[in-house]
Amino acid sequence: MKTRTLLLLAVGTALAILLAGGVLLLQLSSESNAVPTIALDDEARVGDVTITVFGAAPAADATSDLYGVDVELAGVDDPDGLDSIRLVTGDRSLAPLGAAADGRCTEITEAAVRCRLDFDTSGSETTSRVVVMRRGDDQANWRLPAG
Repeated sequence: MKTRTLLLLAVGTALAILLAGGVLLLQLSSESNAVPTIALDDEARVGDVTITVFGAAPAADATSDLYGVDVELAGVDDPDGLDSIRLVTGDRSLAPLGAAADGRCTEITEAAVRCRLDFDTSGSETTSRVVVMRRGDDQANWRLPAG
């Protein structure tokens, strides 16, 4: 093949890639996958679990970096169910502490249980906090007060 033919093929390929990228960008710009934020004290159904987030606060003692979220969980017996909950800060996604402690959630049960999810926020540098729960294709978000 001649050089001119190869150059024309390269330009044609580049234009095809550019066109495909433009079409994909147009598709992505028209999608709306945002998950709405649920208000505190409102019950939400996430997959097979019903959850209500009542509020959150840092640990009472000033030496601890624990951040507690007051919740009520029900719906299914799942000893590993807390793995589907995260505290998302501006710079991290934190899993709840699973070790048993007074009032701390350790699992999800069929019966409604009100308990506290504790998160270690020692490595987080922001005060923006959102609780996210994902089960299957369902997701729910709760924006927590800064502090």
